[in-house]
Amino acid sequence: MKLAPDAATVKNALSAHAAIGLLAGALLYLVCLSGTVLVFYQQWQRAEQVDAPEMTRIDPQAVQRGVEAVLASEAGKPVTTHLYVHLPVPDLPRTTITTDSGGVHIDAQGKIARPEQNRWSEFLYALHYTFHLPSLVGMTLVGLLGMMMVALSVTGLLAHPRIFRDAFRLRMRHSGGVALADWHNRLSVWTLPFGLAIAITGAAIGLSSVTAYALAQSAYGGDLEAVYAPIFGGEGKPDPAKAPAPDVAAALGYMQARYPDVEISYAILHDPLTAGQHIQIVGGISRRLIFGEYYDFDAAGRFRGTAGLADGALGQQAAASNYKLHFGNYGGLPVKIAYCLFGLALTVVSASGVYIWLGKRARRGLHEPRLLGAWHGVVWGAPAALILTLIARFAMGNTAPFIAIFWGLMLVSVLGFVLTAKRVEGETGTAARELPAG
Repeated sequence: MKLAPDAATVKNALSAHAAIGLLAGALLYLVCLSGTVLVFYQQWQRAEQVDAPEMTRIDPQAVQRGVEAVLASEAGKPVTTHLYVHLPVPDLPRTTITTDSGGVHIDAQGKIARPEQNRWSEFLYALHYTFHLPSLVGMTLVGLLGMMMVALSVTGLLAHPRIFRDAFRLRMRHSGGVALADWHNRLSVWTLPFGLAIAITGAAIGLSSVTAYALAQSAYGGDLEAVYAPIFGGEGKPDPAKAPAPDVAAALGYMQARYPDVEISYAILHDPLTAGQHIQIVGGISRRLIFGEYYDFDAAGRFRGTAGLADGALGQQAAASNYKLHFGNYGGLPVKIAYCLFGLALTVVSASGVYIWLGKRARRGLHEPRLLGAWHGVVWGAPAALILTLIARFAMGNTAPFIAIFWGLMLVSVLGFVLTAKRVEGETGTAARELPAG
C-alpha cells in the first residue's frame, strides 16, 4: 500500500521549508544592516563619550605612567592576562587602556581620566560579528552567511544572462513586482565587486575561528594559540613569577626612532607583571591593506623581531588584509562613506530578494500572508530596534539593556505583523464565504 502525505501535511511542510528560508534571509539582512552601520564604529565610540580626553599623539612616558596607574588600580582583582593600550589614530584620537576587568581613558599626561563607556558600539559590533550568540557559534554562522552571499551573487549572475546589458534599465512604470526586481538586479550589478569582496572576507573571518578550533583539536592537542602563532606570532613561554611593569616607553621610543612612518595603533602587554611578560606593538603601514604588523619586544623594551604580516608568507599577508578590506578601515572618511552607501545597497538587495521570492510563491498559488508579515517585521523592525537602542544609550546611559531592547523589539515587530496578516487573512476568508454563489 502506497502511503502519501495528505494535502494539509504537504502544505505545512512547504510553509516550514519557506520559514527556514525566511530565517536565513533575515540573518543575512541583519548582517548587511549591522555591517552598514558598523562602518562608522570609531565615530560611534566618539559620539558615545564626547567628554573623553582626545589628542593627536601621546608621549611614550605618558603611556608608561598610564599603564602603571592602571595596573596599580587593579590590585586585588584577578590578574589580567592581557593589557591593551589603544593609541591615538585619526579616526579615534584618544588613548584607552583595556584589561580583563574593563577599560579607562587616560589624558595626555598619562593620568586616568574616566572609565570607557562605549557599550552601544560594542553591542553593534557583537550583533554583526556573532548575533550575540556564543563567539564560536555566532562567528561560524556569520561565516556561513558570507558563503551564502557569494553563492547568491554567482547564481544570480548565471540566472540573468542579460544582467550587465540591462545594468541601467529600470521599468518604473510596470507593476510593483517588476520594478522591485529591476531595482534588485540593478543594485546587485552595481555593487557586485563590493559585495563579493565583503562576502569572501566575511566568510574568511567568520569561519577562521571554527577552522582554527578544529585544527587545534586535531593537530595541536587543543592548543588554539599554537594554530595562530605561525600567522600572528606566539604568546611566549609563560612564567607566573612576579615582576615589575614592563618598559612600554622604551618599546614605543624604539618604534619612533626606527620606524617613524609606521602609524602605531596598539601596544599589547602579554601576562603583565609576571616574569614571562612581553610587549607587542601593532603598527599600520601606509598604502598597504594589512591591518598592521606586530613588532615584538621583551619586558625591557628590547626589539625581538616582527610577526611577518607585512613581508612574510603570502598567506600571512592575505590573512592580515581581510579586516581592512571587510570593514573599510583605509582611505579615511571618503572610503567609509562609500562603504556605507554600498552596504545600504546590499541591505536593500537582501530585503528585496525575499520579497521577490515570496511574490513568486504567491504567483504559483502559495499565498502565505503570515510569512510576508514576518518579513515586513524583520525589514522594518531591525532598523527601528537599532534606533531605539541608540536612543536608550543617551537616555538611560551606558548600562541600558541594549540586547534585550533590540531582540525584544524585533520579536514584537515580527509577531505584530504576523498577527495583523493572520487577522486580515481571516477577515478575507470570512468575507469570501459570505459572498452569494453564482
